[in-house]
Amino acid sequence: MSSEQEKRKAPARRHGPGGRGMSSEKAKDFKGTMKKLIQYLSQYKFLLLLVVIFSVGSAIFSIVGPKILGNATTEIYNGLIGRVTGTTAGINFNKISGILLTLLGLYGISMIFSYIQGWIMAQVSQNVTYGLRKSISEKIHRMPLGYFESKTTGEILSRITNDVDTVSQNLDQSLTQVISSFTLAIGVIIMMLTISPLMTLVTVLIVPFSMIFIMLIVKHSQKYFTKQQEYLGHINGQVEEIYTGHDVVKLFNGEERALNEFKEMNETLYHTAWKSQFLSTMMHPIMTFIGNLGYVVVSILGGWLVIQNRIQVGDILSFTQYVRSFTQPLAQAAQVMNLLQALAAAAERVFEFLEEEEEVPTVENPVSAENLKGNISFEHVQFGYNENQIVIHDFNSEIKSGMKVAIVGPTGAGKTTMVKLLMRFYDVNQGAIKIDGKNLKDFDRNELREAFGMVLQDTWLYSDTIRENIRYGKLDATDEEVEDAAIAAHVDHFIRTLPDGYNMVINEESDNISGGQKQLLTIARVILNDPKILILDEATSSVDTRTEVLIQKAMDQLMEGRTSFIIAHRLSTIRNADLILVMKDGDIVEQGKHRELIKKNGFYATLYNSQFEEVEN
Repeated sequence: MSSEQEKRKAPARRHGPGGRGMSSEKAKDFKGTMKKLIQYLSQYKFLLLLVVIFSVGSAIFSIVGPKILGNATTEIYNGLIGRVTGTTAGINFNKISGILLTLLGLYGISMIFSYIQGWIMAQVSQNVTYGLRKSISEKIHRMPLGYFESKTTGEILSRITNDVDTVSQNLDQSLTQVISSFTLAIGVIIMMLTISPLMTLVTVLIVPFSMIFIMLIVKHSQKYFTKQQEYLGHINGQVEEIYTGHDVVKLFNGEERALNEFKEMNETLYHTAWKSQFLSTMMHPIMTFIGNLGYVVVSILGGWLVIQNRIQVGDILSFTQYVRSFTQPLAQAAQVMNLLQALAAAAERVFEFLEEEEEVPTVENPVSAENLKGNISFEHVQFGYNENQIVIHDFNSEIKSGMKVAIVGPTGAGKTTMVKLLMRFYDVNQGAIKIDGKNLKDFDRNELREAFGMVLQDTWLYSDTIRENIRYGKLDATDEEVEDAAIAAHVDHFIRTLPDGYNMVINEESDNISGGQKQLLTIARVILNDPKILILDEATSSVDTRTEVLIQKAMDQLMEGRTSFIIAHRLSTIRNADLILVMKDGDIVEQGKHRELIKKNGFYATLYNSQFEEVEN
């Protein structure tokens, strides 16, 4: 890794999986997040309307059941009394059978409606999951490089996996329960009023006590749900970071430290999750207790009303069932509040990411990047990754088309930073960078970057064939062009020795391909791209000396007629450069050709001679 990459990544680790640079998030903007979520769901309004219709239908058919069942109980009671008193022949089982068949039919229709509603809601939730993940994936490609250098990979992946899954699952459950609970509560109250307004009034008085308990619990549990989602992201980041660097962890015996960091975060997650789940589980027993009190009151009051001949015996059974049904929406409301809290915490993290500032790819009236010659000028360039930490102070240089320019300097001098500015991964704070006299800010970013070819120290290969990995540099390249690029990069012979040759499937973790061979493949990719401006950032650092000589010849041929920038720590590889820019602390302290700089016996000469002294020692 180049010095500037190390320097740039250092701040990101303070915000990494350990969370040492993060403070606990306070309660989220619940109303604002839910409003955004509702707006997002508006595209599924027809399906959601069907969910409402079938959910209401299911609730209505189930609500009528207890009243009909009460009629059957009354019929049995009256038959028994009549048989005892001699006023009737006994129980009319035909009538009871008809009532029970009607009841069975109503419950069957309710079940079918509930099934249809669940099927439609599953479609909606999965569409939301698909849409959010698609939006996040597209958003990633529009984000500036600075965002990813300030976040760990695990934290970003957590938005796509944990948070989106939480939104999908809780949306499915909460929306269904909200509709059914509301319908059930209204329907039950109506049915209770048809039996006894007095008993209904007593039952409804239970609601304020229930709501007080619910609000108290929700108030305390929200912050724990939010913190739970936050530390899920931290743990994912730490696991991803340790896993990808597992060999380094083993090498430096860092297992204990990694385990301690994981233990610390896991304990925090455990305590926050435990508190949030404990508070949520408190709601059900509290609601059950209040509901049981309601049963006692209804039983006593109902018996008195039967004695007064104001209601039937079966009405007590029906009303008792309605009381149970009435407390059920209250208990579900408590559960829904928990689901909505987790939903809001996850959705807000997703929306925060989707609303992050994007890298603007286009400008008004952009200049064309076609037919660029490669004359580049740095005019009083000043830049810092943040306003209080300037790393490039006053960079000035004129580079003619076709020149081979080497940028050298000690760690932290600003070498890679200059390349990032040239590629417009960042924009300068002051000054200007121009190509053929045109300011970089006047180009479309995407069109500008098509003019560059870049080989980094860290190779990147994706899971596909060698042929397709090389073709990534030019997607419409023919097989012959791919093989010609491999020949130019001196990797064709190696490829043909592999079992499937160019059709062998590889990835970044392929054990049968060395780091140097992977670098050769990325160089072949750039050769195929045929860029107008070439950037080599420690491109030969992982290649052995013999291979480096072959690559150097290929690079000399590739760089012929192209403006090329080479960042190198091994100064022996850039002795034939047309211009060497010597950087120190963000400024150019010397510039010229190799022999000129050696004769000056200045900072470059000191760097150059020190490398040979190290070799001799």
